[in-house]
Amino acid sequence: MTRLSQLTMRNLLIAVHDALATGAALLASFYLRFEGDMFYDRLPLLLRILPFFVIFSVLVCYFSHLTTTKWRFISLPDALNILRATTVLTLALVVLDYVFVAPNVLGTPVAPNVPGAFFIGKITIILYWFLEVFFLSGSRFAYRYFRYTRARRHAKAENASPALLVGRAADAEILLRAIESGAVKRIWPVGVLSPSPADRGQLIRNIPVLGGIDDIEDVVRDFEARGKPIARLVMAPSAFEPEAKPEAVLMRARRLGMIVSRLPSLESGETPRLTTVAVEDLLLRPSEAIDYARLETLVKGKSVIVTGGGGSIGSEICERVTTFGASRLLVIENSEPALYAITEALVESGTTAEIDGRIADIRDRERIMRLMREFKPDIVFHAAALKHVPILERDWSEGVKTNIFGSVNVADAALAAGAKAMVMISTDKAIEPVSMLGLTKRFAEMYCQALDHDLATQSDGKSRMRLISVRFGNVLASNGSVVPKFKAQIEAGGPVTVTHPDMVRYFMTIREACDLVLTAATHAMTPARPDVSVYVLNMGQPVKIVDLAERMIRLSGLQPGYDIEIVFSGMRPGERLNEILFANEEPTIEIGVAGIMAAKPNEPPMQVLRKWLAILEEAIAKDDRATISAVLKDAVPEFGSTAA
Repeated sequence: MTRLSQLTMRNLLIAVHDALATGAALLASFYLRFEGDMFYDRLPLLLRILPFFVIFSVLVCYFSHLTTTKWRFISLPDALNILRATTVLTLALVVLDYVFVAPNVLGTPVAPNVPGAFFIGKITIILYWFLEVFFLSGSRFAYRYFRYTRARRHAKAENASPALLVGRAADAEILLRAIESGAVKRIWPVGVLSPSPADRGQLIRNIPVLGGIDDIEDVVRDFEARGKPIARLVMAPSAFEPEAKPEAVLMRARRLGMIVSRLPSLESGETPRLTTVAVEDLLLRPSEAIDYARLETLVKGKSVIVTGGGGSIGSEICERVTTFGASRLLVIENSEPALYAITEALVESGTTAEIDGRIADIRDRERIMRLMREFKPDIVFHAAALKHVPILERDWSEGVKTNIFGSVNVADAALAAGAKAMVMISTDKAIEPVSMLGLTKRFAEMYCQALDHDLATQSDGKSRMRLISVRFGNVLASNGSVVPKFKAQIEAGGPVTVTHPDMVRYFMTIREACDLVLTAATHAMTPARPDVSVYVLNMGQPVKIVDLAERMIRLSGLQPGYDIEIVFSGMRPGERLNEILFANEEPTIEIGVAGIMAAKPNEPPMQVLRKWLAILEEAIAKDDRATISAVLKDAVPEFGSTAA
């Protein structure tokens, strides 16, 4: 569909306006320059030229994007387009006067009463430039101002809550624009507290910057003294930067009894709307910059399967692949409530992808084979797993069935169905494992690595399926993670239980983890076919769990050790104090992708793995724990679990 065929009645009215503005500007410039008889002597020829010039101006305005720009959102780029169009039209007048009219018309019967060298003249052309800018921009900016003032009136008429915005000037403008457009309702900022000294004393869309972040109590009390209490505080993205001291802001706001909201970052892809402030917002290092165009290239128009799609990680992967344009999505989940919840959420999100959900257990090899063969996926994301460390230390055989044999089933089914890639969600606990979770995940990694190696050997440079594993640590707010547990304990009045005072862990958000999983997949599927099958997400510096507990208590407006006790319960089976990212025998590779590191494959041959799998399958059937333990320790010699 061409641009011209997309024009609406509104665009036509804008074109008429611009044509009338051009005609009025040219007539007015002649009238101001040639008053009296000189004007009327030139008028007959001017009226002959005017229709052609107006038609030309419509084309110039269209190609300068003036016809297709909404007046409600006119801004600096649109003003530059007006200047550009006016300059082109002015140069056209110069050419018209100096090349066509003056040499050929003046002194002829066409213009018998117009003496002199030029018909239009330099002064007229200069006047025209200023008048054209005024006529083209005046109506537009007047309409923009009308919508702006109406939005302000509506915001205040709807009993909008007076609010303080914490953040830099650029964030304040985003919020104000969101209010004007109707995306954010029922609040109106009365002032801004900025961490940047350069913003102090300035006005942002007529809203004053009242001071720095440390001035929050003084500003709130000043408004209260004037009978204008401030009920809400909005934290912009820049308010969560370490130098802005977000903890202190939240604690002060809660002491003052204010409702606290946050404005999401535009980089997150979220629409500008207010959400609640989660503790997770205050626990992280700056997130990695994600190349969203790269992710769209990976999944746009593709058929995708997500196993474990109802879990914390799986459901977020489902949401992201539909956001980036997958055409079909099959969610495989063994929990009926979880499957219903994620498929309903995806349908209600308005995605254009074809959504299907199936109850299935990845342990059921025939069922998984049949589902994948029927669906014919391009990419498979394998997120189904048993992951709770203490539970797997007790029910270790279930971890073997799901995390090892289930992963083998998914990998083999993806290959048989002709998938281009399988991405297994792994864990940092798979590195030199000390738990059954880490051990079973490491074995699954080795199988995927060996299969990927065999396919590379057989392909002779031709296109082939890639199998990769992506490791990351603790995901904030995921099912079974420590943050929801601490939240519940704080709400119950304590105590908060920490296993060991020196225990540290890596943390990242579900959104960031899933976006980096997709990014790793894009790297693995590049034509260069890198010799990499294990990717590790860069999770920054590890967090001391006791510090995390103390911080969460303070963010709740309480004092650790006074209002809420912290109790050390002792390390549980399968836990270790420090997580590591790479094993000693895994050389790291710099892949040039922000937020992701990689390791060279390090796995036994496939025939050895298949022999171990056959022994494991027989031992599981006989509940032969000793044989299972021996095979797993043989496969992963660095394993130091207490499970056996």
